Amino acid sequence: MGEMQQMIEAAYSGEIEIEEATSAVAGTIELLDKGELRVAEPLDDAASEWQVNVWVKEAILLYFRLAGLETMTVGPFEYHDKIPTKKDLAGAGVRVVPPGTVRYGAFCERGVIVMPGYVNIGAYVGSGTMVDTWATVGSCAQIGRNVHLSGGVGIGGVLEPPNAQPVIIGDGAFIGSRCIVTEGAFIGAGAILGANTSLTASIPIIDVTGDEPVEYRGYVPPRSVVVPGTRPREFASGTVQLGCAYIIGQRNESTDSKLSLNDALRTHGIAV
Repeated sequence: MGEMQQMIEAAYSGEIEIEEATSAVAGTIELLDKGELRVAEPLDDAASEWQVNVWVKEAILLYFRLAGLETMTVGPFEYHDKIPTKKDLAGAGVRVVPPGTVRYGAFCERGVIVMPGYVNIGAYVGSGTMVDTWATVGSCAQIGRNVHLSGGVGIGGVLEPPNAQPVIIGDGAFIGSRCIVTEGAFIGAGAILGANTSLTASIPIIDVTGDEPVEYRGYVPPRSVVVPGTRPREFASGTVQLGCAYIIGQRNESTDSKLSLNDALRTHGIAV
């Protein structure tokens, strides 16, 4: 792997022609597809800090440049693309409902269910996770185990710059319908995002559960219950309401995650 990394870094920086790294790029994407390599990986058991493997992202970007467009047919459907879909889903223990798609170079652990949604190259999806109808998992996103991505959720892809952190969703998180999480935002384990919450690296996330508000950017602490909102901002022409998100409570500890989720939804009246 060290030799592959050196070849990819040299090709990406222009020290060698990218064609010289063709084998290294192909090998890297194959390891991603098998789950033996990740774009980003946790540095501790709590998955509170992550390391981005920059050279792996560089390999994906080189792969796009090296691969040629091909016509692919799946039953009555025709596609024209550079990257094929994932193969041997039954052997991997992954359920994909038509016309859901998992792209080659993404990895889903055993027990993942993908309804008619989409998982892009470089993404990693943990076991027991549901990618619900029309939910998308963008390139390089890291989704934990037993996560629910509700209908229409958009998890953004972060390929460039290569050193940028991808979107990370912690184990057991519940992402409500039509939520959007982009720009490397980090959702802590067990957190709940109410429907239509939009989070980026710059949108304020304000914890209003204490005596004084606490503001975060691009980060939701574990087990937080989050809803969309607005707050006023002054401009030369007047006051406008800009989007933000509010942490209005904490998910209760429970040995049964479903009971914990239901309790949080009842207590705080969160739409999902």
